[in-house]
Amino acid sequence: MGKSSSSESTTETILESISDGVFTVDNQWRITSFNRAAEGITGVPREEAIGKRCSEVFRSNMCDNECPLRQTLENGKPQIGKAGYIINSKGKPVSISVSTAVLKDRNGRVIGGAETFRDLTEVEALRQELAGRHRLGELTSRSPQMHRVFDVLPAIAASPSTVMILGETGTGKELVARAIHSMSLRKGPFVALNCAALPDTLLESELFGYKAGAFTGAFKDKPGRFAMARGGTIFLDEIGEISSALQVRLLRVLQERTYEPLGSTRPETTDARVVVATNRDLMALIGKKMFREDLYYRINVMQVELPPLRQRKEDIPLLVEQFMTRFNKAQGKQVQGISPEALALLMAHTWPGNIRELENVVERAFILCGEEMIDIAHLPAELTMYTSDNSHNGNMSVAHETLDIQAIKAALKRNGFNRLATAKELGIHKTTLFRKIKKLGIELPGKDGRHRSN
Repeated sequence: MGKSSSSESTTETILESISDGVFTVDNQWRITSFNRAAEGITGVPREEAIGKRCSEVFRSNMCDNECPLRQTLENGKPQIGKAGYIINSKGKPVSISVSTAVLKDRNGRVIGGAETFRDLTEVEALRQELAGRHRLGELTSRSPQMHRVFDVLPAIAASPSTVMILGETGTGKELVARAIHSMSLRKGPFVALNCAALPDTLLESELFGYKAGAFTGAFKDKPGRFAMARGGTIFLDEIGEISSALQVRLLRVLQERTYEPLGSTRPETTDARVVVATNRDLMALIGKKMFREDLYYRINVMQVELPPLRQRKEDIPLLVEQFMTRFNKAQGKQVQGISPEALALLMAHTWPGNIRELENVVERAFILCGEEMIDIAHLPAELTMYTSDNSHNGNMSVAHETLDIQAIKAALKRNGFNRLATAKELGIHKTTLFRKIKKLGIELPGKDGRHRSN
C-alpha cells in the first residue's frame, strides 16, 4: 500500500511539473484529474474542473464528433499531436495540439481516458510572424524577385501616379493592383475591368457610363467605372487590347482628368487612381501602329513587372499551403497536406498558366482527395503522364532535383553563401553539400563577385 501511494505521489509530482496540460476522465466523461498546466492554459481552476464533464471545461472545436479522446476510447488507438483550438475562460481562442490514451485498471479494464494538450500560442505567433515576412496583402512569396516588388509597392502606393503592371497571364497582376490600393490613403472603392472581355462599344459605356436616351434601351443614366471609382482606384486589365479610338478617349482622361458619358454634352471629372496591366509587349504594338506612343508614356509612369511562376518555383509549396487553407475553410474540409511525391511533380511542371493554373490544379486535387492528403493520383494527366516504369522514375528524378536546387539555393542565400553554415542548416555533411552543388550545377559567387558552379 505504501509503494502504491508513493508511486501515485511521484506521478502527480511529474504531472504538476510539466508544461503540457493533462486531464483524465472516467467512463462518464467526468474529469478526475487536472494538472497545473491545464489550469494555466484553460484558465479554469482545478477545483472547478474536477467532477465536470470535459466538454464543459475543455471547450474545443474538436468536441463531440471530432473529439480525439472519444475516438481513442472507441478504437483503442492513441491520437498524437492533433491540431485544434480551445476557448479559454476569458473567451479567447488558444491554439493547441492534443494527444490521447486509454486508462486501464490493474485488471486491464478501461476506466476512462487521458488527454495531454500543448499550448501552441507562441508557436502560432512565430509561424504568423514568419509568414508575414513572405506576405504583402494577399500576395505570398519567398522569391527574391517578388520581394523586390514587395519593397517598391509601399512607395508606389503612396504616389498618385499611374501604374503599369507587366506579367504573363495568371501571375497575379490584379492582386498587385489591389495591394497598391489597400496600402494607399485612398478611401474610395477598388474597381476592376478586363478590357479584353468586352467589345469596344460596350467597353466605352462601361468605362464612361451613359445618359438616358443615348441609345435604344438606355432608359436611365448609368454611371461608368470611372465614376464608380471616385476617390479610389480603377484597374484596367489587358490594356493592350483596346481600340485606337478608345485609346484616344483614355488618353484625354489621363491628361485632363475629364470624360464625357455617352449621350452627354457636359464633361465629368474623375480623381480615380489609374492602374493598368498587360501581358503584351506594348512597344512592339507601338511599332505596328496598334498602340499609341503618347498613351504608353502616360500609363508607364511607374512600372511593376511580375516574374512567371517557373522563375519563382520556391513559392510553389507556400502557394499550395495557402490554397489548401482557403479551400479547407470554404468547403469545411480538413485536407491534411500534400505528399512529397505530388509536390515534387508540381515543382517539376513549367506552369504556362502560372499561379492561376496552380490554383486550379490544387482545387481539382482538393475535391478528389476527400479528407486525405493530396497525392499523385489526385493530379491531372498533364502532370502525371509519365506514371509508369522508367518514364515515371525519370520524371520524379527531375522533380526531386528541382526541389534540391530550390532548397540549396535558398539555404545558401540565407547563410550568405557560407557552405559550412548551409550544410549545417540542411543537416548534411559539407562534402555532401559540395557534391550536390557540383552535380546540380548551382552557381556560387566567387571572391570577385562573379558566379561559378563549384
